Amino acid sequence: MDSDHNKSRTVVITGGSSGIGLQAAINLLKFGNRVILPCRDDKTKDNVKKLLKRSLNSNDISNVEFEIMDLSDLNQVSCFSKRIIGREKSIDTLILNAGLQYTGSPYPLFSAQGHELTFSVNHLSHFALTLSLLKLVLNSGEPRVVITSSEVHNPLSPGGRIGKGATLGRLVGMTNQNIIMLDGSPTFNADKSYKDSKLCNLLFAKKLSDYLEDIDSPIPILCWAPGLVIPRSRAGFFRYSRQNNEFGQRVFAFVARDILRITETPEGAGFLLYSLATSTLYNKKGFSYYNNSVGLMHQKNKFSQSSVSTEAEDKNLRDYLWKESLRIVREYDLPIANFKL
Repeated sequence: MDSDHNKSRTVVITGGSSGIGLQAAINLLKFGNRVILPCRDDKTKDNVKKLLKRSLNSNDISNVEFEIMDLSDLNQVSCFSKRIIGREKSIDTLILNAGLQYTGSPYPLFSAQGHELTFSVNHLSHFALTLSLLKLVLNSGEPRVVITSSEVHNPLSPGGRIGKGATLGRLVGMTNQNIIMLDGSPTFNADKSYKDSKLCNLLFAKKLSDYLEDIDSPIPILCWAPGLVIPRSRAGFFRYSRQNNEFGQRVFAFVARDILRITETPEGAGFLLYSLATSTLYNKKGFSYYNNSVGLMHQKNKFSQSSVSTEAEDKNLRDYLWKESLRIVREYDLPIANFKL
């Protein structure tokens, strides 16, 4: 065990069934932590069990507690939260890592409650989950929340400049479900929806930090960008986008990963996420944002604190996002009654 890492933490991680999240879970277990790992369905759970046993070279994965929770359904988020509240005394680290992208699709997909799927999975369900479990997090002796965002939240970043940039406008899409795009754009754009959801991650992280300071309970709120992660398998983050543009995704992956070598591996990003979840290096209270900058030909890899976009700094926008998100999730039976609009 690295002396910089806390031991035996109880960690809840979303998106732990593949990619970065799975690699983070492997490291968490390898170094003696207890992991609560929600999976979308039983088939996913069974597959993750096999992957963990194989990766850890052991049939003993008793430090993992598998749960079923589909983030595209707020009712399932509610059921999961109540089960955890009913049996746990504290959560040391809450990792909000699950992310959905279906770039290339000309048509929007929707959650069980009728919200655009990227926004629902990447922001709204994580918002509901955090507020539901926050008391358990605050019961920890050394609590923290880790949120996986992306540099594409910033329209001035290299990835953010490709296609339409992230912007939430006045969030009219939250108050009118007939409007698909959060900023009110008339045409659906799956790539922009993903970028917008990553901007929501930053705004939520900053507002959560503000809220905890207001109630005299400041804790580390760590938001991070893992860089461009493209595995060689057909699984992982780009599996949905690949369905809409198989050839284009293959070419992009080959150029970025194998020629320019500007990508991070799932193993590398997973270790960074594990470190954010456990290392004493990240005990600083309040909001922090870290970026994994992978240089050309891997010559300038750097993981360090970074600035966020101008819109991610907008206090009025983060207050409004919090207010409208809370209004939406309050329609469902979630244990968040004490939070104010």
